[in-house]
Amino acid sequence: MVKAQIVADKNGLHYQAPGPHIDRSVTLRFQGDWGGANFHRVCGWLSQEFCDRSGPYSRVFIGNSNGQADTVRAVHRGRADLAITTPTTAVEMMVRGEGLAQGEPCSDLRALAVIPQRDILVLALGKEFGIETFEELRRKRPALKIATSPDDGMNYLGYIARRFMEAAGIPEETLKSWGGSYVDAMRPEIVLEFFREGLVDGVIMEAIMAPWWRQLVEKREIVFLSAPEETLQLMERQYHWARKVMHANTFPNQPEDVWTIDYSHFVVFCRDDLPEDIAHLLTWCLVETRDLIEVQYRHLAPDRSPITYPLEPKKMAQTPLPLHPGAERYYREAGLLA
Repeated sequence: MVKAQIVADKNGLHYQAPGPHIDRSVTLRFQGDWGGANFHRVCGWLSQEFCDRSGPYSRVFIGNSNGQADTVRAVHRGRADLAITTPTTAVEMMVRGEGLAQGEPCSDLRALAVIPQRDILVLALGKEFGIETFEELRRKRPALKIATSPDDGMNYLGYIARRFMEAAGIPEETLKSWGGSYVDAMRPEIVLEFFREGLVDGVIMEAIMAPWWRQLVEKREIVFLSAPEETLQLMERQYHWARKVMHANTFPNQPEDVWTIDYSHFVVFCRDDLPEDIAHLLTWCLVETRDLIEVQYRHLAPDRSPITYPLEPKKMAQTPLPLHPGAERYYREAGLLA
């Protein structure tokens, strides 16, 4: 934790934020999430700490968004200076020009830090259907309404949820041929509310650590479906999307491990032409004042927190994209890179 300082100048005694400073005033545009979730919280913390250490007229404007492919495009196209998104695998796809990048490689993106968090994307169905495996699902062919995010060219989750189901042998056309359908909603709490209140028969969703999942399993009996090995292999081979396990008893009445796909980690990124001193100071703030974001989550157990605290600086430096030179300079000065 960095310590506050009192300094003297011609105007008397006053507070000075510790750490590096930029003398000139800077205006930056950050892009977060819908407005009330974790990305906006990170943006608010970072804007305060950056402006405390830059010129007196420095300002940061935080724009709301879906926090997904739109944030990546905003930085790539110069409409935002910094953004946050999750999962890291989706950003890597867009940098390569795959998936939602739609042939527009975002290869000019550079990372400042990763904010670690553990998450998965998983399919869950109401227990009343008597389906516990993907094989049973394909055999019984129920007319299910499954809530998830839209596959609209912008939403990572909606895109990869459909690809996950295709890899499991259930493309959207097949689901519709059974009399089923997807029900689209952007935010996870809305998707899970649909399921909790019986408006849909299942969900494909992330945010497994969020309280909405626990509220769901307290009200409705559900079954998490473990993905077959061939599905996991196909996701790894075709999309470079890693598998992940949700261990047994993560939730009540979940006696076995559930294998599915990873949906982890926030990445804070910018473009390669962000001035070096700005990227350096932003990275310094992310790492050296991390206690200010951690404290906002300590009322939650670490495995139930959207941010996995305590934040470890070495892990924050292990980014899925090349580091911005300013960020790399900070990590080397701090002894966090080999």
